[in-house]
Amino acid sequence: MTAQRSFLSSARADIPASIVVALVALPLCLGVALASGAPLFSGIIAGVVGGIVVGSLSKSPLSVSGPAAGLTVIVLAAIESLPTFQAFTLAVMLAGVLQLAFSFTRAGILAEFVPSSVITGMLAAIGLILILKQIPHAVGYDAEAEGIFEFSTADGLNTLTRLTESVSGRLTPGAVLIAAISLVFLFWWDHARPKQGPLRFLPGPLVVVVIGVVGNMLLGVVRPDWQLTAKHLVQVPIAGAPSEFVKLFSLPDFSAIGMGAVWSTAVTLAIVASLESLLSVKAIDEIDPKRRTTDKNWELMAQGGGNIVSGLIGGLPVTSVIVRSSANVDSGADSKLSTILHGIWLLVSVALIPAVLNMIPLSALAAVLIATGYKLTKPKLFAERFKQGWSQFVPLVATVVAILFTDLLEGIMIGMAVGFVFVIARNFRTAITVAHAGDDWLVRARRNLYFIHKYELQKSLVKVPDGANLMIDLTSTNFVDLDNVDIINAFIKNAAFRDIRVILRGDIAEKTAPKINAPLAEVRYA
Repeated sequence: MTAQRSFLSSARADIPASIVVALVALPLCLGVALASGAPLFSGIIAGVVGGIVVGSLSKSPLSVSGPAAGLTVIVLAAIESLPTFQAFTLAVMLAGVLQLAFSFTRAGILAEFVPSSVITGMLAAIGLILILKQIPHAVGYDAEAEGIFEFSTADGLNTLTRLTESVSGRLTPGAVLIAAISLVFLFWWDHARPKQGPLRFLPGPLVVVVIGVVGNMLLGVVRPDWQLTAKHLVQVPIAGAPSEFVKLFSLPDFSAIGMGAVWSTAVTLAIVASLESLLSVKAIDEIDPKRRTTDKNWELMAQGGGNIVSGLIGGLPVTSVIVRSSANVDSGADSKLSTILHGIWLLVSVALIPAVLNMIPLSALAAVLIATGYKLTKPKLFAERFKQGWSQFVPLVATVVAILFTDLLEGIMIGMAVGFVFVIARNFRTAITVAHAGDDWLVRARRNLYFIHKYELQKSLVKVPDGANLMIDLTSTNFVDLDNVDIINAFIKNAAFRDIRVILRGDIAEKTAPKINAPLAEVRYA
């Protein structure tokens, strides 16, 4: 009975959240496909597979998978270099097989080496990108496809130039009005949503979509010149009959399996998709209200299974995606039921009501994404990291700036490099203290001794004079690098000729230095 109540409670939260995620995912799936030079429906296929297949296999309660903006450059180059799109989907399927192999080698542990400040920076950067990329859509400047996160695009423009163009005389009044009303409603609803009663499950983005569709229809009556035309609306492929809908799916070209280009594409997709998925899942775990931890190796298996299925039926490669996952968390989802349902809603809606979907203004969906972006990059996040010190704040800012001006993976690599500089700097801080009173000397390791502490250890031992009583205190360590072990052993051997009596203290002392039988030295273990 308790389990049943728990399921019902989760379902009440997951069903509304799944609708929100489906609304967010729809234009992004289409936009990624368009930017990748792939058939539009291949993006929908990847979204459906990411929801139903990966959602079912994954142990992540909140991560949502689908076609990823971070792969658009790779996918576009691969589609242009391969003879057919079906050869490309074969590469997608093979990438999934490789991801299964990654999961068996436990490669998922790589995600645990990413500093938390970099993960926070990644989330904040995605939030800022959402805001910057969606403002043009909110004002009716729909020149760039939805779902593109790269700073520079092939046409020579970039995020900032598009933003400038969109707000400098190219405003579409109907789009601006719909986006403004939608944003006001979304932020008001966050505070005004009732805590009790059925209305607490009403998703704000669903209301925004209704506002957009109905509002645009009213504009057609009240102010026809402001009504949004097809280029400012969602554009889902429409099949005239069930047989035509089935033809939107396609099998891979298995005859291309011997092509080197297919395999090189598969390897590239497997590596990049795996990295992006691992980083996304780790980021979502950090904003999960229940702070649940996802098995990263299992996630690689789930992503691999998703890419095998997506490639088999004509879809784009699948990864865990921050934007949809963040919308899932923000909408109050509690379990992976929301992820699975969002895939079902996508499939059902494009199959049964594509004409209705094509009535949704892009400006209304832009408002939803701008609100989501704001929640990812609230000033509070930067203030908290600033209070934690420069070692947390600088990698955060570096990651944000790098992602904004490059792309997701390059930005994360730059952020990690900056983060590791601070890690190394922390380890270069004084690890050894030296104290003495008369002939009694103490050389104490304050933490584990690694290769980079060799010079400091040597410098400390050189200070000990002949005839001294020396204690080398290793009680605060549980690891001493072999190079440092050699330095300690060499000093003990030399102590026999300098009338220095040495005492080693610590649980690993006996493992660190051998007992020396010398007439002038006394080496004891305390």
